[in-house]
Parts: sequence; C-alpha cells; structure tokens
Amino acid sequence: MKYMLMMFGDGATMMEQHTPEWVTEMIAFMHDFNGELEKTGEFLHAYGLADPTTAKTISLAGGQVVVTDGPFAEAKESLAGFWIFDVADEKRAVELAGRVVVWAQRVELREVPDGPPEQ
Repeated sequence: MKYMLMMFGDGATMMEQHTPEWVTEMIAFMHDFNGELEKTGEFLHAYGLADPTTAKTISLAGGQVVVTDGPFAEAKESLAGFWIFDVADEKRAVELAGRVVVWAQRVELREVPDGPPEQ
C-alpha cells in the first residue's frame, strides 16, 4: 500500500523555537529515516519544500487564471516536505508517521491509491 506522509511547519518559526543542535539532530533523523526506508524497500520518494514565501497560489476567477504570490494569508504553517512510501499496511504507515511527528509536531498521512475509486 502506498502512503503519502506530509510534514507541516514553518521554517522561520522552527529556527526561532529550537536550538541549532536540535535542527542538526532533526536533519540527521530525516537522513537516517530515508536510509532505513531505502534498505527495507519501502522508500519511493521524499522531498523538502522551499520556504512558503516562494509559493504561488493559482486560482480561477471569472474564467481567468489568476496568480498571486505566496500561500493563503491565513495559513500559519505550510507543507514543509513529504514522503511517499510503499508499506505492507496502514499500521506500518502510522508507525512511520509516529516517528516523524516527534520532529514536525503535525503530520498528515494519506493512502495513495493505484487508480481511481471503483464504482
């Protein structure tokens, strides 16, 4: 079963709230975590994302595509990075998410189906 694990946060806030040593430990954890998933064959992809100030929001207004800078103003935290892994079951996916949430404080886990839902 494929799952996407999304990690939320704010890079600027993280640097204000944590010591440089904590940040170094978190990065080491992420590196080791990815390596472990590669060894078990569960790793498919992992990416960190640039600061949300580099984001563009694309919407449709009056039939026209509208591009604005940045994420929605009301968002206090944004998607910071994500993994896609292929595991035996949801229990394993939740186990992996539980290890990441220690560093991110909030993650979201979603199954990635192989195709559209059956009707």
